[in-house]
Amino acid sequence: MRALPRLWHRREGAAAAEMALVAPMLLILLFGSVELGHYFYSEHKLVKAVRDGARFAARQRMANYASCSGNVPTAVYDDTKNMVRRGSLNTGDTDLLPNWDDSGTTFSVTMTCVATLTDGGNTMAPSGIYAGMTSGAPAVSVTARLPYQSIIAGGFGVSWSGLNLNASEVAAVAGL
Repeated sequence: MRALPRLWHRREGAAAAEMALVAPMLLILLFGSVELGHYFYSEHKLVKAVRDGARFAARQRMANYASCSGNVPTAVYDDTKNMVRRGSLNTGDTDLLPNWDDSGTTFSVTMTCVATLTDGGNTMAPSGIYAGMTSGAPAVSVTARLPYQSIIAGGFGVSWSGLNLNASEVAAVAGL
């Protein structure tokens, strides 16, 4: 009977018991911060790639943007998609981000034209390289959406199936 009160006041195993209680929360915090960092890194890569793709599309020949139908020529679309997807025109290079072939992936390159410009309330016709264009000054818009691919969740039974990476950029066409 005297052994039970003595065991009750012993402290040798207290640290191990406390660590066993706190360890799951620490692991969730650790893996959650790694996953969140990877999400923001992937989002940043997509935003940069879309920005580079919009710049690339805006530097194509002005003849590609003669009409403001909203569509760009197929060659410009395909080259812009390769620039965004791989960072180069070489189709043999690896993708910058995974899931480009997934069914949830969307990509678009469209064109709009601004017929008039305003400056301090004054309306002006397009001038400079855009002078003489009857439809206005063209601008190209690149948009991409990819499903996010987790680096940790797959092994723990957590699904990120509804989480997407989104980016869009508009650039004024400057031509060659």
